[in-house]
Amino acid sequence: MIRICVLGSIGSGKSFISKLFNCPIFNADREVNHVYRKDRKCFNQLKKKLSSYIKSFPIKKKELIKAINSNNNNLKIISSIVHPIVRRRLIKFLKKNKFSKIVVLDIPLLVENKLYKKDDIFLFIKSNKSNILDRLKKRKNYNKKIHKTLNKNQAAILKKRKLAHYIVDNNSPPDIMRKKIKLLKKRIFDERNRT
Repeated sequence: MIRICVLGSIGSGKSFISKLFNCPIFNADREVNHVYRKDRKCFNQLKKKLSSYIKSFPIKKKELIKAINSNNNNLKIISSIVHPIVRRRLIKFLKKNKFSKIVVLDIPLLVENKLYKKDDIFLFIKSNKSNILDRLKKRKNYNKKIHKTLNKNQAAILKKRKLAHYIVDNNSPPDIMRKKIKLLKKRIFDERNRT
């Protein structure tokens, strides 16, 4: 199984590029949303630690944003509860897809949480600041302050870029990006089969 780890800043288009590979994707943000909506145990743990913010199930993004905005330490508390759950879901995903030729790991904190393996392929998505901002503003729960806090939590973008085996410029229209990724996928297969 070839594991492609998609790296890049928030709003660079990691999820969009991941989908273009047309293979099983582990999207950590989607998994976290699922946990907030469905995992009562997680809710109970968060409510216990952040009772003045977390009020009812399912967990509301607004309540989490309020908790993080009032104290940066609350992000650490949330992460300490949510990350182990997401890690277990990742293990389950990898077992389920162990016979797939290729899987994509779209995990914003992949490097920070050391969720990669030595032979993983790192793909760095770069995008213009204006495109990033446009994408972020389209998000339902966009919050400038939260965006800054989350960005601080990600390993330096330059460090991630240095890890990359491939760099994808995500500033072209979707049809061009589709062609780019199709060619890149073929290149990755060819290079892996040579070794």
